[in-house]
Amino acid sequence: MTATVNGTPNKALPAEPLLVADELVVEYPAKGWRKPPFRVLKGVSITIGAGETLGLVGESGSGKTTLGRAVLGLAPIASGTVRYDGKVISGLGAKERRALSSDIQVVFQDPYTSLNPAMTVNDILSEPLRVAGTARTEAEKRVRDLLDHVRLPADAGERLPREFSGGQRQRIAIARALSRDPRVIVCDEPVSALDLSTQARVLDLFVEIQERTGVAYLFVTHDLSVVRHISHRVAVMRGGEIIETGDAATVTTAPQHPYTQRLLLAAPVPDPQRQAERRAERRRLAAAMATDASADTSEGVARNASAVASTSGDRA
Repeated sequence: MTATVNGTPNKALPAEPLLVADELVVEYPAKGWRKPPFRVLKGVSITIGAGETLGLVGESGSGKTTLGRAVLGLAPIASGTVRYDGKVISGLGAKERRALSSDIQVVFQDPYTSLNPAMTVNDILSEPLRVAGTARTEAEKRVRDLLDHVRLPADAGERLPREFSGGQRQRIAIARALSRDPRVIVCDEPVSALDLSTQARVLDLFVEIQERTGVAYLFVTHDLSVVRHISHRVAVMRGGEIIETGDAATVTTAPQHPYTQRLLLAAPVPDPQRQAERRAERRRLAAAMATDASADTSEGVARNASAVASTSGDRA
């Protein structure tokens, strides 16, 4: 399979997926006496090949971050499985999960809160290497290479996270994720807190790193323009389910599902007239979806009433 990123053909991707989530269900306890658990993921399935980027897009509350956390072992999986390189990794204990951290890493949304403010960049980047048993001199060399790979100055290692801009802090977080040469990185809204120009530079860095190392990304975001820039394939989530998936160029320019069309229309454009037209079309789609949902609910209520009446007649 050949894919494109940012309009440029990428290398052929292997047929066998590297990471598979199969029918994942994630539930959390609900508040209140004997209330059923709240189901966040409702049987979600995805696949990611080596060297591939799957963009996971949806509004807040759609379940996309929970899916990333489930892959990382940070969310409780009620049913379904996560397989990495053919092996089931859902349900692993803490020790086995730590051993897997060299292969699966994460870049969080807020680089400042995910970096220890009392540690220098050198300490932040060398800590996972030292924990894994890397010698000090080798770890120091690796840190210098990482800083160079993410385009940070050589003296960055002696400074604290608060001395850097938001984009630079995110580069530090990316360097930390790369420190143990992972094969998969879960990127949880890694550019949403950055301004547009910084976003573009960080996204280009992600693409460059992937081309150089072959790492795969599960890229979680709410922005279709971001996933268009970086993804090979896109999965759209709504209400804990995947409602549309396909090639990134197709899903982000000519989506089929009304919800994805609404997400596309939500992106601002510089032309006031076009923006007004897009806003009107988005309102029309929202109204149509609300009407469909209401019709489905009414139909379901009617079916239930019919079933109750039938049961009552049988009893009589």
